[in-house]
Amino acid sequence: MRLLQSITWPLVFGSLVHGQYSMVKEYIGEKFFDDWNFYGKVDDLTNGDVFYVDSKQASQTTLATVNAAGNAVMRVDNTSSLTFGDKRNSVRVSSQERYTVGSLWVADILHLPYGCSVWPAWWSSAPNWPDGDTLEGVNQANMAHMGLHTETGCTLSNSSVQTSTLINSTDCSILANNNEGCIVTNPNTTSYGPAFASSGGGIFVTEFAAKGISIWFFPRSLIPNSLQGNQSSIDTSTLGTPVANWPASGCNVNQFFEPQELVFDITLCGDYAGNQATFLQTCSGICYDDWVLGNPSNFDTAYFEVQYVRVYGIPGQLTVISGAHRSADFAALLTLVITAVSVFILLT
Repeated sequence: MRLLQSITWPLVFGSLVHGQYSMVKEYIGEKFFDDWNFYGKVDDLTNGDVFYVDSKQASQTTLATVNAAGNAVMRVDNTSSLTFGDKRNSVRVSSQERYTVGSLWVADILHLPYGCSVWPAWWSSAPNWPDGDTLEGVNQANMAHMGLHTETGCTLSNSSVQTSTLINSTDCSILANNNEGCIVTNPNTTSYGPAFASSGGGIFVTEFAAKGISIWFFPRSLIPNSLQGNQSSIDTSTLGTPVANWPASGCNVNQFFEPQELVFDITLCGDYAGNQATFLQTCSGICYDDWVLGNPSNFDTAYFEVQYVRVYGIPGQLTVISGAHRSADFAALLTLVITAVSVFILLT
C-alpha cells in the first residue's frame, strides 16, 4: 500500500469539501478475518433473536468463511431446527483497529443478507456511544437506510448536499424518537434485497471527515473508474454527490465522534426488524415464531459476501489506532457499543 505525500482540499460544492486519501488498511482474501474480533455472545444491543458465535465456532460451522472466489462470507445458521426460546446462531465482527476522523471506508459487497426477520448492518462505533450506520436493511425491503446515532445536539442540517430526498428523521440523538437516529433512505431500489444480489451488488463508500460524514453507493454497473481495481488512493471529487451527507454545520464531527471500529452483523427480529409495524410492511405472521423458529431454509439468503474492505486516510495524519495498543479494560469496553447495517451507512 503506497501513501501519497501531499493532500489537497481544493473543490467546494455547497457544504462538500473534496479530499484525497491514501490506503492504510485492506481486509481481503484468505486473511480477511485475521484482524476482526468475533462478538461471542447474544445480541445485547438490539434485542435480536441471535447468538453471535466466536471465531472458533464461526469457522467450525462455516458461518464465517472465505469462499473459492476469495470473498469473505458471513451468514446466519440455515441448517438447525430450533425450539421455543432458542436463538439462532449468527455473526458479528468488529475491526481490531479503530479509525480516526479523516478516514474513508470502502466496502465492495456482492450480497447483503435479506429475508423476513433478517436485519443486517455495515456500520461503525466508538468505545462509547455514538455510532453510525453505512447501510442497514430489514426483512424484504429493497432500499437501504443510512444514519447516525449520537448524543444530543447533532442533526441532519438543511445545508446537506446529497442526492437522496428520502429523509426519515433529522435528530440524531439517541434520546429522540426511540433512538431512530437521523436517517436517510437510499432511493436506489437495487441498494438492498434480491435486486442488490441479482445486479452483482455494489460499493459503499463512507467518508468520516471533520467537514462532515458522507455516504456513496454505486451499483456494480455504475462503479466509477476511481474505484476500479486495487486503488492506492482515492480523490472524493471523482465520486460525485453522495447519497447522504451530514455536514459539520449540523453535527460537529470532532465533538460527537471518537475513532471508530468497523462492524458487520446480522441479527434477527429485534427492536427494528421485529417491530410488528415494520415487520408487516413486507412480511406476514410473527417474526420470531414463524420465521426464526421456522424452516431453517428461511435464512438461505441471510449472508454477506464481501470482496474487500479498504480504509484510506489523509496522508501525514494519524488514521489507524491499533488494537494491539488497547488496555484489557479498554478492549472490554469496546464490546459494549455499535450500530447496525440495515443499510445504514455511518457513524455517530
